[in-house]
Amino acid sequence: MGKKIKWGIMGAGSIAGKFATDFTLVTQGELYAVGSRNLETAQYFAVQYGIPKAYGSYTDLLNDAAVDVIYIATPHNFHFEQAMRCLQHNKNVLCEKPVTVNAFQLKQLMAEARKRKLFFMEAMWTPFLPAILKAQQWIAEGKIGEVQLIQANFGQVGNQDSKGRLLNPDLAGGALLDIGIYPLTIIEMFAQSELESLDARASFTETGVDESVVVQMHYKNGVKGQMASHIRSQLVNDAFIYGTKGYIQIPQFWMSKQAILKLNGLEPEVFSDSTVTMGYNFETEAVSNDLLAGSTENDIMPLERSLKMMRLMDTIRKQIALIYPFE
Repeated sequence: MGKKIKWGIMGAGSIAGKFATDFTLVTQGELYAVGSRNLETAQYFAVQYGIPKAYGSYTDLLNDAAVDVIYIATPHNFHFEQAMRCLQHNKNVLCEKPVTVNAFQLKQLMAEARKRKLFFMEAMWTPFLPAILKAQQWIAEGKIGEVQLIQANFGQVGNQDSKGRLLNPDLAGGALLDIGIYPLTIIEMFAQSELESLDARASFTETGVDESVVVQMHYKNGVKGQMASHIRSQLVNDAFIYGTKGYIQIPQFWMSKQAILKLNGLEPEVFSDSTVTMGYNFETEAVSNDLLAGSTENDIMPLERSLKMMRLMDTIRKQIALIYPFE
């Protein structure tokens, strides 16, 4: 049996649990260690997911020489500091989205990773999903003709604790960074052009973070994008890519198991992914293969793509006048 990549998980919360659950279908890696700020929490997580090593501090996790790569599964206001620590301990990094709070932070991490020749990637799992790849294939084949309009929404009623991750400005809370990044990613993926202009509008919570964000986007190739994100209202979380010959619908696009091709005058063609996991395994397998091949970036989620997204969200935040206390 060939070498497998040894994974460490930083953080033992709900997103880490989803990542660990989906690891059952990863063939080129193994869950080796988990680190938490509390040893009992790490030990419980390790037992739950069959992980050999449990550490009661992030420092102990970083000091384990056997760990090849660390998945950072903490709230995004901590990402910059934690990713930098990982890189400075010569650890490869897969960091949950959004990879940082702003582009300035990300550029520093990119420079550190490249200086040390380490793998670094934002854990934006949606582009790796088979349904998304199928939609890209249909468009590349010209199935819907020329893309004209992309619409994508993501809204759900989140935890309304004013001190919790979602509503607390000190934790970089709000709709845009938490879930708005998903529809923006879909629009950027399928527009396939440089952004010409955008108009962003927002409403705010009593704590000062964005409750909802609506963005109209205009690209240089003529494609239009429309997105909405909301943390106090359940939206229809589908993506639509409209072309001159028909359109593609991707239900629950950020975690989609299905893509539907609807051409003018024809019966719909439905692609379904029968994989039993949520879908985190696809990005994890890709990173494991990259590391085995000696790559420092992934072709689907290169760092420049993440930087472009952070700059886009910086622009939106400037328009809606959203600045976090620590910036």
